Amino acid sequence: MNVSRKKIRIGDLLVEHDIISQDILEQALAEQKKSGRKLGHVLVEGGYVTEDQILEILSEQLKIPFIDLKNYKFNPDIVRKLPEVQARRFRAIPLAGDEHGLLVGMADPTDIFAYDEMVRLLQVPIRLAVVREADLLHTVDIVYRKTEQITGFAEELSDEMTEGDVDLQALVSDADLADAPVVKLLQSLFEDAIQIRASDIHIEPDEHLLRIRQRVDGELQEQTINDTRVAAPLVSRLKLIAGLDISEKRLPQDGRFSVNVKSHVVDVRISTMPVQYGESVVMRLLDQSQGTFELGDLGMPDRIIKSFKHVIKRPHGMVLVTGPTGSGKTTTLYAALKLLNSPTKKIITVEDPVEYRLERINQVQINPDIGLTFATVLRSALRQDPDIVLIGEIRDEETAEIAIRAAMTGHLVLSTLHTNSAISTINRLLDMGVKSYLLSTSLHSIVAQRLVRRICSSCSQPSELDPEMLEYVKNVGGEHATRGGFKRGAGCAHCNYTGYEGRVGIYEFLELDKELGRILGRGDTVEFADAARKKPGYFTLEQTALLYALKGITTIDEALRISADVEAEHISEEMEASARTSMDSAGG
Repeated sequence: MNVSRKKIRIGDLLVEHDIISQDILEQALAEQKKSGRKLGHVLVEGGYVTEDQILEILSEQLKIPFIDLKNYKFNPDIVRKLPEVQARRFRAIPLAGDEHGLLVGMADPTDIFAYDEMVRLLQVPIRLAVVREADLLHTVDIVYRKTEQITGFAEELSDEMTEGDVDLQALVSDADLADAPVVKLLQSLFEDAIQIRASDIHIEPDEHLLRIRQRVDGELQEQTINDTRVAAPLVSRLKLIAGLDISEKRLPQDGRFSVNVKSHVVDVRISTMPVQYGESVVMRLLDQSQGTFELGDLGMPDRIIKSFKHVIKRPHGMVLVTGPTGSGKTTTLYAALKLLNSPTKKIITVEDPVEYRLERINQVQINPDIGLTFATVLRSALRQDPDIVLIGEIRDEETAEIAIRAAMTGHLVLSTLHTNSAISTINRLLDMGVKSYLLSTSLHSIVAQRLVRRICSSCSQPSELDPEMLEYVKNVGGEHATRGGFKRGAGCAHCNYTGYEGRVGIYEFLELDKELGRILGRGDTVEFADAARKKPGYFTLEQTALLYALKGITTIDEALRISADVEAEHISEEMEASARTSMDSAGG
């Protein structure tokens, strides 16, 4: 049977299998006619059917396998037999090859035109399988990396710079040079970063080579270019785009710009710094096309979501989200704002910098160079009749005091603080000079958080723990935890052989009830910490990380990392507190 010639009417099949009614099919066909989208997309988006239901019916009807790409060990060399453009266009991916031809996965195996074109391009017999479209596109993103393209453009740029005298100013500043190697190199850098969901790009010149590193799931991945001459035009072009001074190479500079990359609008925060062999550049990428997350997308447990929603819907008071840089604090706060944003609420944010743009919300970026600090903007913001104020970070006593006064005078205040746990946040605020009785009446809850890497679902396997790890598990989770089924990722093409794919938040939630407020009002931090730990349902970050490891979401290594981070920050905070006490005694 020639699969490519078998006519399939998916709507009729769904009706025939009693998955949808004839009326629903006719409604979907009318919507398809108006929108031009495929019928399957219309039905799935309308909630009438799931993608898997459609794929299983197609598999049965066409007598072809349904392959789950999340658990499929594909060969990148086989996949790349079909050029990326056609893979995306036809929603197709070669999966295996033998003397009989190629096995190709398709999101829509009824697409006769795509099948015929692939036969023409590949010049071999094709057997079809059906796969999920989202998994297919994710696999294409992984396989068709831009590393070779980046190297090629870098070599082209290097060749251009060796051809006699080169006017570097003209090379990097001509806006019409869309095909210039430096422009194509940058475009490839950004495309590659977006495909692998990198949060940062590092450009680092060394003595004999240029390193380009991308941070994915908190870890850096490195590519090298064996020509240091590429660095100067690359950095100068980036400076030009960001409006920085390209002649100043002795001082650090910071800037910002936006780029369009494959239908993604990406905000780029750039920082340059003079180093031994030139200038180092770090770019933080903020993909505006992804939008903000819902609270349920962050990995926050249902019990914490319920409590967190309760406190942020109060008319006034303060809610703090704490953790180190890169722990997802801003993402959590934006998820809260997304929930609170409505025509009836006036919301003002004071940020450094504004990371995501939100409709209806008045967002202010501070600028200390002209005196626009958190404290000065906050004073003005409170005269703008807000219901809710978000402060990017409480950094000093003045900002803390204004925020608390605002929380006590009818405003809901959301902010972040760099502390290692929910309980230690109280000590930090008291150290800043905030009065304990003011905290007890204004502070409603504290969320401490970290990010841990998820085990790759494609190569997850059981993991045996050594005696040292078992002892750690016993100390944190008790004897019963040592009998848990721990897992790890073996490493595969899906996760770039790291064993991890994506990250998830772990949370420590502390709500200040009347009893905790009463203890805090007396300024007794030791009693407060003891009472907080004894609250029903209170889990530390270490306990939550271990729970995620027990569930097979993350590895015991990630749980140990969280425990070590928290312990190190505890020691640091204790040393700072001891130093302050010594200074106070000396001053007295």
